[in-house]
Amino acid sequence: MMFKKVILSAIFVFPFVADAAMPYRVQQVGLPSVEVSGVDTSALARERRFYIGGMYNFSMWDAYTNDQGINFAGDNTSSFEALAGLRIYDTFRMELNYLRADMSFDAFSFTGDTFFVNAIVDARIDSLYRLFRTQMLVPYVGIGAGLSWNSADNGVHLDKKIAPVAAVLAGVGVEFNSVFALDFGYRYFYMFEPGVDVASGLNPSSHQFRAGARISF
Repeated sequence: MMFKKVILSAIFVFPFVADAAMPYRVQQVGLPSVEVSGVDTSALARERRFYIGGMYNFSMWDAYTNDQGINFAGDNTSSFEALAGLRIYDTFRMELNYLRADMSFDAFSFTGDTFFVNAIVDARIDSLYRLFRTQMLVPYVGIGAGLSWNSADNGVHLDKKIAPVAAVLAGVGVEFNSVFALDFGYRYFYMFEPGVDVASGLNPSSHQFRAGARISF
């Protein structure tokens, strides 16, 4: 009987003695990923970093009054543009646009091959708070600057063929998935004096209404 008590005591006491003899070990506990914790601002940017697209532009050109006080009405024109973009964050992207801008003012007209570099901010709620995995309607605002290589269409001479351009833009993207989106927007286009002999002091400007599509990859 005494032998059995000794054996039972050893069975119950040994684990505590062994545990006391072993040193404590600090184990690192993995934290949830940013995707799970809701602070990831680059999920889409990592998945679809680049995009390309095309837009149709309907331009309403502002009237122009020359130095002699003669007013020239700006005609409405249509044009197309190509674009390529880089997502830096889900809420910020850089975009390069090529626009063939036709400018017409009653008695004269000319064309500009225009390149813009745009900085665009997307109001992407899901990237800020991760309330939803996707957001179908994404409003955006941006600013742009670039150069236009101008040429006369009807014999109008250009002293200066290259002119700086600037723009502000706003719109909304309709994202059906992470690859395909429609784009509807507005852009105010402004060109510094292109150097048209018959229109000294001309700074062409227009209200442009745009519609197109983007493909991300």
